[in-house]
Amino acid sequence: MWMKLLLFLALCYGAVVAAVFLAQTRMLFPVGMVSPAGSLPASAERLELLTPSGHHLHGMHIPASMPRKDRLVILGFGGNAWNAEAAAVYLHDLYPEADVVAFHYRGYRPSEGRPSAAAHMADALLIHDAVQSRFGDSRLVATGFSIGSGVATSLAARRPLDGLILVTPFDSLSAVAATHYPWLPVRLLLRHRMEPAADLRTVQAPVAIIAGERDTLIPAARTVALERAVPRLVFARTISGAGHNDIYQDPRFHAAMREALAHVLAR
Repeated sequence: MWMKLLLFLALCYGAVVAAVFLAQTRMLFPVGMVSPAGSLPASAERLELLTPSGHHLHGMHIPASMPRKDRLVILGFGGNAWNAEAAAVYLHDLYPEADVVAFHYRGYRPSEGRPSAAAHMADALLIHDAVQSRFGDSRLVATGFSIGSGVATSLAARRPLDGLILVTPFDSLSAVAATHYPWLPVRLLLRHRMEPAADLRTVQAPVAIIAGERDTLIPAARTVALERAVPRLVFARTISGAGHNDIYQDPRFHAAMREALAHVLAR
């Protein structure tokens, strides 16, 4: 009797493990839940890049409406359900003095291919190189939101940047997943790896971090662990009462983002 019960429970657990393993890409990269795009400014320019694997990536460039003497480019990496056009407009509104470039992640229409952590991090290098080639000696700051913070930190570890602004970031994707699913062998199951804390240990660019006090998706411990790994942390702010998603509507967040950019550029 007990053996049958244990066997039944083991089979149930194995089925759950298998289901999570197979569903993890859809859970991490919910391409069907991407927020709709808003209207782009008339000055916006459509961009397209071809990956080495033959996939077309689509993005946009919104020129500065109040240009600086020393040209500044903000390279944006949105969250896992963000529309890149919406991210570009959001960053443009925050930083009208900067040119803004953002791309739809691979597999996020109209970009082609299949989404994965490895693909997004590889594509960030391609995007950076194209932006650097086009804008020359402009100052370049990468901004990553949520899972996009993992993409941005990977880029910072592999290409020179003038600064890095991370919003609701984490130290390790597997550590975040293990927090939410402590009853699963997450570190064995996870196919998508992002290790921002490890990446940032070699980054000499100035880094700013902004988090929400009530963020239940990225636990505070994961953000604190990331902060401890940053060699040049020039700005850190936790918005009291803000969660993972509602932080973007908080006026204090907008002010913090402006401060973050000022601190990054000052260094």
